[in-house]
Order: sequence, then C-alpha cells, then structure tokens
Amino acid sequence: MMRCLVIDDENLALELMEDNVGKVPYLQLQGLCKNAMEAMEFLRRDTVDLIFLDIQMPGISGIQFLKSLVKPPMVILVTAYENYALDGFNLDVVDYLLKPFSFERFLKAVNKANQLSSVRLQQDVPVNTSPADGYIFVNADYSIVRINIPDVMYVEGLKDYIKIYLKNTDKPVITRLSMHFMEGKLPTSGFARVHRSYIVALDKITSFKRNRLMVGKIEIPVGDNYKDKVLTYIGYQDNQ
Repeated sequence: MMRCLVIDDENLALELMEDNVGKVPYLQLQGLCKNAMEAMEFLRRDTVDLIFLDIQMPGISGIQFLKSLVKPPMVILVTAYENYALDGFNLDVVDYLLKPFSFERFLKAVNKANQLSSVRLQQDVPVNTSPADGYIFVNADYSIVRINIPDVMYVEGLKDYIKIYLKNTDKPVITRLSMHFMEGKLPTSGFARVHRSYIVALDKITSFKRNRLMVGKIEIPVGDNYKDKVLTYIGYQDNQ
C-alpha cells in the first residue's frame, strides 16, 4: 500500500485527485493540502510514499516546495503548463501529468510509482543467505510475501518479471525483479543459474541429460555457458 498526499490550490483538482486515488487498490490517501505551507506542516506530523504536486500555487510554487525537501518521497507533478517538464526531469520525479488528464493517464503514472516502490523495497530488504533456514521477501499481488529458500524449486525469468516456483504449490509467485537481482539474493551453495531464464535449486534436480535437466516433472533447458556448473554438481553427487 502506498500512502499518498495531494497538494493543489484548486478545490476541483483536489476532488478529482481524491476520486482517482480512491479507484486504485494500492493507494491510500493520507491528506489533501491547498498550498506548500499546509503540506510542510502535514509532513512534520506524518510520512507518505508519494506526493501528487501541483506546480502553480500562490506563495511557494510546487517546484520550490520540492526543492526544500531534504529527503522527498516519490513525486508526480501535476500542472496545466507543459513548459515545466524539464524541471520535473531535473528533480527526478516519477511522472508529469498535464491537466486535464484521463484516469488511464493517471493510472499509468501511479503504476510507474508502484513499480519503482517495489524495486526500492527489494533493494532494502535484508536477506538471510543460509539455504537451511533462510528467507527473502518479495512484493507480489500488492503484498509483501515471504519466500522460504528451502521451498524454492526454480526461478523463471520473463521480460520484466520473474516467477518463483515453490514445492507443494502449483501457482508460482510472480514479482517484478530481475534475474540478476534474484541470483544475488539466493545462496550460491544451493542454487545455480542454468540458463539465462532459469535458476534452479540444486538439491531439487532429479535428472540431467545433454542440454536438459528435470526438476520433478518439469523439464528445464541448460545453456551452453552454464553446463559446466551443472556437470560439476552432478559429478559431486556421483562421488558421494
């Protein structure tokens, strides 16, 4: 859930944003402010993950307000003036909504914020790297889901997501992470990258032949660049 704050000096704009926020399941409206001073006072008492910030406001502008924040949350600029786009880019905002905008355009902006939040969350989560009792947390289905490392069968990489397959569960956990990131979080003693799109739990391998291995009844391809790792593991098992 992303907690958000709307800052705009127009009542109609505040009402519209309140309505838009209410339609998105992973957004939680924390406050509505009509100017930068109200927003500063609000942020002294509370914290938010995302600010919808109007630029043209009396007194302190949205840009001035944003520059005054020491550690700003994610920001989506909202304005009727196209010429402020460069300012937004320089201030590293998530997106730039040009009034009037549709709900579809609003949803695209908040989806970008949600994706960015997910990436930051994964980077901040401490990971126990012991395969015996370790676990990681991932963001899936608008929740933070615990993944017990001993339960992981294999990981499949898609274009922008990965699927984590667990034992005794038919449905994989789908989360927006890269294979490279996931490979770094799993213990190297228990997992191996066997293909650019697959990471496998070594103790779950049931057979290996040529460029294919089996995890239970699932056939997984083995890339030429990864075959030596698999052969080394299989050879180690044969010598026990």
